[in-house]
Amino acid sequence: MAGKRKRLAQRRKACGHTQESFAEALRVDRSTVQRWERGEVDPQPHQRPRMTKLLQITPEELNDLLKSDTYLTVSERLPVLNGERGAGFAHTIREMSRRFIVLDNEMNGLPIADVAARSFKKVHRRLGEGDYDRTAEHDIQAAAAELAEVAGWALFDAEKHGPARRFNQEALFLAKLSGDRAIELLIMQNMAMQAGWVGRPREELAIARSVMEQGQISPRVEAIFRVREAKGLAGSGQESEAIRSFDRARSLLQDSERSNDPPWAWWVTTHEIDGHQGFAFQESGQWKKGIPYLENAWCQESGATVGYRAISAVRLLGCFLGVHAWRDAQDLAESIIPIIGDTSSARTLRLLSSTAQNGKSIHAAPSSLRDVLHSISDVLEEDPYEL
Repeated sequence: MAGKRKRLAQRRKACGHTQESFAEALRVDRSTVQRWERGEVDPQPHQRPRMTKLLQITPEELNDLLKSDTYLTVSERLPVLNGERGAGFAHTIREMSRRFIVLDNEMNGLPIADVAARSFKKVHRRLGEGDYDRTAEHDIQAAAAELAEVAGWALFDAEKHGPARRFNQEALFLAKLSGDRAIELLIMQNMAMQAGWVGRPREELAIARSVMEQGQISPRVEAIFRVREAKGLAGSGQESEAIRSFDRARSLLQDSERSNDPPWAWWVTTHEIDGHQGFAFQESGQWKKGIPYLENAWCQESGATVGYRAISAVRLLGCFLGVHAWRDAQDLAESIIPIIGDTSSARTLRLLSSTAQNGKSIHAAPSSLRDVLHSISDVLEEDPYEL
């Protein structure tokens, strides 16, 4: 997705569309069209048929237009925090964030926590020293907030929870300073998610409800905060209320026209909701109820793909073991082994290790399944740098 797409913009103009009119016809923000043409994100599958009609081209021709126009230059490959002090400084920060996001979703996620954190520390130091053009202050602060959010998310996924919390708090501070409500909402979502993960469901619930009570959020954004509400309720033992919140989240997603969604909301899908609801059932020991949701989250055939998706497979394995579905558990465990080496999410790997250990201790499990679970443990203990 790297590199500009000038041919896409040229085709849009040749068909008589401005960015505003093109965005309106596709029911997205103008900023989304800009990001398409800058090569930062790809259109969603459901948007492409309408795009081909507006641009008067075939799906194959659209795919061609979505390719980068040129190979990356050295500066595009390696964004550098050089002497830029104004809009160029903000652009470089955003480019760093974009590249980290791409890496985070490649090959089941690549380890970006340390480099993202170090990159933000450099930006943070320059902000503290006032080494920037004050006329671009809000834009630079907003870009820095986004980079801090990316680092905070990556640190959370690496299970470095103390640093993740600090980076999220700094990201939230910068987002408020800059007035960037969109990135502020993403940071609040991340903070709620982390609270639930570390065993603070009441905090997750409180964060979610505080955002929704303020209003002025799109249906898609409300949907993910309804998920956080549901997880907080489930973790607090309020199962029936949690199910209603999950159902409300799905309803909001179906009603959403994506016209005023922030750019980061691309990953808010029914598969995402399924994964969280399946996990809630698994955590409460209701394995049979969790299985269909986790199967949907893991076996999706299209749509947004995130680097941490393998975590749904691990949770599904736990459910299969819980209901003694030995054949399903063995088949899934065998399919997981090849992707372990490509998985950098510490959350996923820790959960997998725990699930394999629990499965091996089930005496009723057939020896063939226990052998596969032993293989998982062996692979997890291998030197990750062995070729």
